[in-house]
Amino acid sequence: MLDATRTNETLLEVNNIEVIYNHVILVLKGVSLTVKKGGITALLGGNGAGKTTTLKAISNLLHSERGEVTKGSIVYQGERVQDLDPAALVKRGVIQVMEGRHCFGHLTVEENLLTGAYTRKDGKGAIEADLQMVYDYFPRLKERRKSQAGYTSGGEQQMTAIGRALMSRPQTILLDEPSMGLAPQLVEQIFEIVKSVNGNEGVSFLLAEQNTNVALRYAHYGYILENGRVVMDGPAAELRQNPDVKEFYLGVSDDGRKSFRDVRSYRRRKRWLA
Repeated sequence: MLDATRTNETLLEVNNIEVIYNHVILVLKGVSLTVKKGGITALLGGNGAGKTTTLKAISNLLHSERGEVTKGSIVYQGERVQDLDPAALVKRGVIQVMEGRHCFGHLTVEENLLTGAYTRKDGKGAIEADLQMVYDYFPRLKERRKSQAGYTSGGEQQMTAIGRALMSRPQTILLDEPSMGLAPQLVEQIFEIVKSVNGNEGVSFLLAEQNTNVALRYAHYGYILENGRVVMDGPAAELRQNPDVKEFYLGVSDDGRKSFRDVRSYRRRKRWLA
């Protein structure tokens, strides 16, 4: 089912971008990536690798943090979009779910979901139908729909944030660290829902994630960032079998033994640092 809507058509193309904060701090150093229509693309790497900055560059949210794209281009559906304001990009179907499960804490879960449909013009009936769709994907939200979002669990808030994005009828969701702070069972549940939404609704995902093991099991294609650069990319299934990825990101060495990053030295050296 996951591959049913997937095509070879390039939906989003990031070409050799550099991002600078406060006019002096170089954060991204020539990042390039593509997102295929109907696919799940994973942006992987540790804390500070540049994943969130990449997503904010795409969604044009850098200016609020005194950041800017100084080189390269960002193209969505064949159109250069890096100079658009965030609202214009939302109207083109690109929605970012921010790191940290940003919800309106004083609103109910259902009120949060309905804010995602604020710009829609297709009528109350269509919005109600999509609200039911969200509840079908997230039955827990239906149970909690009258609860104040600020008093729900971290997992419920993450579900609310994703559900709110779905209410806008997106083509592409930029999903930032969906597993952060969640128990392993909830992480699996969130990724299963992402897989279902991708397969059933044809929504493309670009997700930034530190949990490489989970992300590569659900993604079609992956990019690994370190220090603001793409150091490796490929089909997710191939990355999972790559010895360097297994050693440094999945925590398993070639002979199956656990490998930890805080030991005195690595048995294998990262080839891209050689």
